[in-house]
Formats: sequence, structure tokens, C-alpha cells
Amino acid sequence: MIYARNLNWSHGTRRRGTSGEPTLSGVTFSVPAGGFRWLLGPSGAGKSSLLRLLHLESLPRAGELTILGTQVSPVPPRRAILSGLRRRIGMVHQHPRLMPGLSVADNVALPLRLIRTPESTVREEVGAILEWVGLSERAEALPGALSGGEQQRVAIARAVVPRPALILADEPTNAQEDTQALRIVGMLRELSTMGTTVIIASHNETLIRRFEAPALILSSGRLTEASGV
Repeated sequence: MIYARNLNWSHGTRRRGTSGEPTLSGVTFSVPAGGFRWLLGPSGAGKSSLLRLLHLESLPRAGELTILGTQVSPVPPRRAILSGLRRRIGMVHQHPRLMPGLSVADNVALPLRLIRTPESTVREEVGAILEWVGLSERAEALPGALSGGEQQRVAIARAVVPRPALILADEPTNAQEDTQALRIVGMLRELSTMGTTVIIASHNETLIRRFEAPALILSSGRLTEASGV
């Protein structure tokens, strides 16, 4: 599912004649299909940067990276293949990034409409996923009328609705009350038992203890531990 070997990545453009200080350095790990992993480490350790790489928002400066059976580094595939691969990855950012002028239902429907899913199927899938995250009654509300926790659940629904093979979540429970945080991680864990690979970056010790799983632990851009991998 995911294979990474000696990944290096850094922000910005390196100056000519200098190597630059990498944000991620020598990162090596693998995650099987259906695996559930915590991504841990202090602020600034490189967790968000690693998730961006896995979401293919950028590519490594060096090293090997294979995602969903497609090698994307050191030799990147054609743009069309890369674009298709990215559509199989669901990403939940720290901030929901919802479209303010669209209803909850239309925000969730965006990934399906981008791939020209029939509208009858869109309505069915969106209805089911909103019920799953407990927001059926908010389907016609605009994002500005929602609490921060509700907005984050909309973002999770949007990431999950196209049934991706890989879900990446960057601190998805920050704005959630404890009961909702437990529910969200429980749902993501359930998806992993059904074959979806899930990686969650978190600082929440309660959740990490409650949902025991192997962990990828970063410190200063280096993977210091890959327990259970």
C-alpha cells in the first residue's frame, strides 16, 4: 500500500551550491493495505509535511515512494496517472477548508461531482455519509452556521465519500469534544478494518491510548520509531 525509503523533502527552493536543510530526512517505513497508523511527534517534527507527500501535494526531493502500487519517486509518473492516484486518497486537513457559499451537502458532494458521478448516486452517497457523521439535519446549512467541530466532520465526510483507498488525517479531532473525537477515530478505525488504509496525525494521548495501533514517530524531520511496522 505505502512504501517509503530514505525520503528527503524540504520547504522552498534550494540555493545553488547548497544542499539546504531538509524538513524530512531519511524517512523509511511501510504500511500494508488496511493498516491503521498513528503519526506522532511534537509540533514542527514534520508530520504535516509527511502527510502532504503522501497526499501527493508535493513529491520527495530524494528517495523512493510507492503509493497504492504506483511508484511516484524517484521517477514521477505522467501527470494523468498522478492525478488519478490522488483521487484515490482522502485528506482531512487541520482546518476544514469548506466552500463557504455551498451547503454542507454540496461541500460533501464535490469529490463525486468532480468525477461526474450520476446525481442520483451523489444524493444517495451524500445522505449516507452525512448520517454516518451525525450531520443529516445540517445538510442544507452553510459552513458559517456550523460549529468548528461540525465543520471538521463535514471535512471528514467529504474525504470519505468517494471511498478512497487511503485516508490521511492531520489532527482531525482538534475541534471536537471528547465524545465526538472518540466517535470520529472509531469510524476511521472501522474503515481500516474494511480495507481502507488510515494514517492519523495526533497529539491526543487519550485517543492514542484508547485506539492502540502501530505508530510512526517523527522528531526533527526524522523517523525515530516505526512501531509494529
